[in-house]
Amino acid sequence: MSSNTEVAVVGGGIGGLTLGLKLARSKIDVLVIEKLEAPSSIYKGELLQPKSMQIFERLDVLNEIRGNGFSFSRIGFEEGENEFSMDYSILPGDYDYAVMIEHEKLKGILLKQALQYPNFQYLSGAIGKGYCDGRLIVERKELNERLSVKADFYVGAEGRNSITRKEMNSKIKKIEYNHHFLTVTFPRPQSLDEGKIISKDKRFLGLFPLPESKVRSVYLIPEGTYKEYLAKGIDHFHQNYLELFPELEGFVTRLNDWKDIQLMIPTAFYADKYVNGRLAILGDAAHTVHPMAGEGMNMAIQDADVLGELFAGMYATGRISSSRLKWYEKVRKLRAQKMISLSHLSALAYSYSNRFITGIRRKGLKQIERDKKLQFKQMLNVSGLGYWSESVLDRFVQAGLLPARKRGLSTDAKRNYFYTEKDDYPWKC
Repeated sequence: MSSNTEVAVVGGGIGGLTLGLKLARSKIDVLVIEKLEAPSSIYKGELLQPKSMQIFERLDVLNEIRGNGFSFSRIGFEEGENEFSMDYSILPGDYDYAVMIEHEKLKGILLKQALQYPNFQYLSGAIGKGYCDGRLIVERKELNERLSVKADFYVGAEGRNSITRKEMNSKIKKIEYNHHFLTVTFPRPQSLDEGKIISKDKRFLGLFPLPESKVRSVYLIPEGTYKEYLAKGIDHFHQNYLELFPELEGFVTRLNDWKDIQLMIPTAFYADKYVNGRLAILGDAAHTVHPMAGEGMNMAIQDADVLGELFAGMYATGRISSSRLKWYEKVRKLRAQKMISLSHLSALAYSYSNRFITGIRRKGLKQIERDKKLQFKQMLNVSGLGYWSESVLDRFVQAGLLPARKRGLSTDAKRNYFYTEKDDYPWKC
């Protein structure tokens, strides 16, 4: 059995669906192939950064996403007995907040919207097996069906074990870490209405509020100690949480089965090329980041936005050429590398618990809170709305070798560091 389309997307996750929706709105025939037939219980990203909100507003889905998510602007940090905070509201404009939304809920919103377009096709329970003679080979085991897909372009959005990346002969460089995470969602107190990161006595706990009075938690454990935690039982798990954040009494204790708690092993890698001929990769197929900065899903959304805009321009003008895919790599590869570096530094800050590292981290947070220029840079860089590299002077301020600067930046000065349309889509200029 064979099928023809203009763009075939292997992988119906957030990145693949964002691309599919954008192409469908641009009247491009698109086929999205997804191996899962039902929602997955495996934890995936839930934090949407400001740049993702900007993209989703252009796709007319932001209101529904906000209606099904939990918005907040402030992230509180507790370092021992010290408290600090950072706030997205330091960013000028409409996107001065983050949103937590359950991953499968977000997928459902994007899929529902895309299915309204007649040129959008979605195959669930379908596995991309590889490429043969310039065609994508797809298997649907439940239907005992094998499909040969012919397309103008093929996009691999199928995650870390990407068949498209393999077909492109794109190599990856991998980074591993000395810690793992335990992650689980449970009910939260109403007072927990902002992001919270707690570090105390060699322990780390991240809490991010979800809608329906729930919270997503991540608890850091040393690499290789999962079985020890498992053996100590669920009461020991409760105890660790309550010692770090007593307000969870009566909430985290509602967890009574270890099966609800997932082990998350952080890794990071990046591919040496994102395009090859008529093939392109995005999201986890092209790069993964340490989850500390909450960027992985957002990077996939940003990939899809740039690639989708490029395809839209090609088909609108009739200038359909694989050579133009290089624009996508030119924009997204450098930005992804910056985000990988940013996430990696965040991870290293919590990877070691000796007093020297803890002292540096604590001083850095204190200085970032005091120095509004530093805080703006930090929030801008994680937001995805722009990027402003840290200077040597910034590093001295962070280390406490120089005092925090009291003067902030004007709104116009801040906007100078936001990405413009020319930055996002340079081929249009």
